[in-house]
Amino acid sequence: MTERPQSPYDLTEAVAPGLLRRLGAIFYDSLLLTALVFVATAVVTLPFGYPTGNWLLFFQIFLFEIIPLAFFCWFWLRGGQTLGMRAWRLKLVSMEGLPVDWEQALKRHFAAILSLLVFGFGFFWVVFDSDNLAWHDRLSGTRLILTKN
Repeated sequence: MTERPQSPYDLTEAVAPGLLRRLGAIFYDSLLLTALVFVATAVVTLPFGYPTGNWLLFFQIFLFEIIPLAFFCWFWLRGGQTLGMRAWRLKLVSMEGLPVDWEQALKRHFAAILSLLVFGFGFFWVVFDSDNLAWHDRLSGTRLILTKN
């Protein structure tokens, strides 16, 4: 088994972002995801028509789960930042300050869905949490930190 690299971030001085900064990044990323869903819809429906029957459920899962999963995991695993996170100077790291791995990225994605399904309370938890962590941060063993630039 290979050893994980040394922590690139000193978390003793890391600042955890508040709710408004997180919501700003979510808003930016939601615009990008909406555009991706429109493009994916066009790629499928223009040549083949709108899916019906059993294909409709698969198409909906593809649009609203597979595309977001691929979007977030791809960015988190390649630098720890989505484009929205980069604009708002946020970076995703493990609790130890290391880059996230596949397991953490997948856990974070599905835990974020859970946080959203309870009327977004899992996201708003950062207001009450002593470490400014959301439910999906705690459940996945990850955290957001502010970057300098």
